Amino acid sequence: MSVTPNASGTAAPLQAPANNATPILVPKKMFFTKGVGSHKHELRSFELALRDAGIEKCNIVHVSSIFPPNCELVSKNEGMKYIYPGMIAFAVTARLSSSENRRLIAASIGCAIPSDPNTYGYLSEYQAFGQTEKEAGDTAEDLAAAMLASTLGLDIDEDKSWDEKEEIFRISDKIVKTTNVTQSSVVEKGGFTTVVAAGVFLF
Repeated sequence: MSVTPNASGTAAPLQAPANNATPILVPKKMFFTKGVGSHKHELRSFELALRDAGIEKCNIVHVSSIFPPNCELVSKNEGMKYIYPGMIAFAVTARLSSSENRRLIAASIGCAIPSDPNTYGYLSEYQAFGQTEKEAGDTAEDLAAAMLASTLGLDIDEDKSWDEKEEIFRISDKIVKTTNVTQSSVVEKGGFTTVVAAGVFLF
């Protein structure tokens, strides 16, 4: 447990903020982005994927996987206004690399947001070989929605199709939005291809 010196100079435990206190490091906004890069070196292919996504200038800290209460989902164009070189950027990220020629790869972030803005939602990270962008995106979205549904007390049959579950979520009126951002690609010959998907938090 973290500690901090008290008035007497001895270490005392940090206290959780009171209910009326301002939350610490709770993002106010989030945007989705994605990218793909290819290079003979895997690290460079990853950097090129981040460059394609527009976040290569950030020092990215991977976090999981809560969409904060009262957080606003904004467009990439809007979110990029807050990106500065060298900034620490907290992001939920999915990443997959391969050097197997003609291999289909995909990385996806799913998101499920509750209808009550004061309740938190869920984000999911998903990577897959051999899946199209739609297949991977549907799976990531399904995972996020299933986690949120469980939190909200919705009894969902995990074996139902995504379309069936979407209808249940709509009828329940407890989940207002599900979405995903997904990047897929076929690996190029002679090097590595990396796909990246991210939900980037802004404060």
